[in-house]
Amino acid sequence: MTAYSDLTAHFGRIAALSNAVGILQWDSDTMMPKGAAETRAESMALLHVMRHGLATDARIGDWLAQAESDGALGPWEKANLREIRRLWTVDTALPADLVEASSKAISACEMRWRQARADADFTGLLPYLAEVLNLQRQIGTAKGEKLGLGAYDALLNDYEPGGSSEKIDALFDDLAAFLPGFTQEVVAVQARRPGTPALGGPFATETQRALGLRLMAALGYDFERGRLDISTHPFCGGADNDVRITTRYDEADFTKALMGVLHETGHALYEQGRPQGYMNQPVGAARGMSLHESQSLLMEMQACRSRQFLAFAAPLMRESFGGSGPAWEAEAMWRRYTRVEPGFIRVDADEVTYPAHVILRYRLEKALIADAMPLAELPAAWNEGMKSLLGVTVPDDRLGCLQDIHWPSGGWGYFPTYTLGAMTAAQIFDAAAQAEPGILPGIGKGDFGPLVGWLRANIHGKGSLLSTDDLLTEATGRPLDAAVFKAHLRRRYVEEV
Repeated sequence: MTAYSDLTAHFGRIAALSNAVGILQWDSDTMMPKGAAETRAESMALLHVMRHGLATDARIGDWLAQAESDGALGPWEKANLREIRRLWTVDTALPADLVEASSKAISACEMRWRQARADADFTGLLPYLAEVLNLQRQIGTAKGEKLGLGAYDALLNDYEPGGSSEKIDALFDDLAAFLPGFTQEVVAVQARRPGTPALGGPFATETQRALGLRLMAALGYDFERGRLDISTHPFCGGADNDVRITTRYDEADFTKALMGVLHETGHALYEQGRPQGYMNQPVGAARGMSLHESQSLLMEMQACRSRQFLAFAAPLMRESFGGSGPAWEAEAMWRRYTRVEPGFIRVDADEVTYPAHVILRYRLEKALIADAMPLAELPAAWNEGMKSLLGVTVPDDRLGCLQDIHWPSGGWGYFPTYTLGAMTAAQIFDAAAQAEPGILPGIGKGDFGPLVGWLRANIHGKGSLLSTDDLLTEATGRPLDAAVFKAHLRRRYVEEV
């Protein structure tokens, strides 16, 4: 056990550095004054280099060889070794100067993106984003050589271990063929429904925040290990046992920020439910981003846009904002939260049109990594794709290719996990509701205990003990099946109206 103990101690130190980076990144995105950006970038770059140095320590290979021959290790320890070897293989593919250059480029690009997004100025962001893209290509190529993968699949592997663009292409081509016709069918069905009265407003930010905190508590969020703040782009971040989420508020419409809070709470519940005994080890990490996105979309889409939840939440909304009349009834809230209407913004998209936003980004980032499209042509290609997939005409780049922080922050290969997550969410929720009959009645009373308890036992508490496919099969009885997602959409948007 000596070699294994040496590995766990070493990766505990790596986790501690990662936690420091997580808090500094959260601060950069929420509270840091603009004037501190250059200094913060230097600090972040140094921490990334230090972490990379630990992650590529030459002793890791020797420790792995010794520990893997130890027949006394249990399943969690063996899985931890598997994850350590996977991470070590990837980390040793990158030279320290590339890690440092990427960190600095990302910090500069993120800060410039905030201004560029506000000004709808892609030209001003272009040189910063070009540098990030250039370094991501280098990173993807270097990792791919070690993993036997193409550059894009090597980047995808960081977010979805075992995933492949070949499988995603087939899935997304199928969805791209299914969704336009289905969307038209849904719009036709909704046109026959009664109209949804306007809620009025304005809705004070502090009141929205108070309602969000109240519902976070109902979902089971542990405020002793996290907090809620504001950022330009909503996210879940922080550190182990310090899981922080953010949202953005619009005083003309409280409904978007509220669902944003519930979405990020789903991410946070996954992080807070990871196995404490392995919290600082690779085996204790969340099992890939499709599963992570499944947990946020399970809470937001499957649970909190259900009739059961809105019957519970509508009276709380009325109480919070002093609302009255038909617009504040539970059925009106359900119609509002299940309204299907193509739009510009991914994070505000409805459940039916959301996959089209992801398909577009996935296709574009694949082309950019492959150098099959000049970066300067991104706005035009984006706008053309939005017209083709969603039928909308993008008025400016703020509502177009500048809306997401993922590419400026180096998150190339992340986007497909959103729709993989939506499919996974439908499958997990369906299995949970069948296995635990108290889940839906509980949601109707604001009691998420049965649902979160099932998720803790079957998803959260498993960490990275199993592969994504094995975890999903064990939890739901089958590997990922797109038919479950399609059946959910048809049931909610066509059959249950």
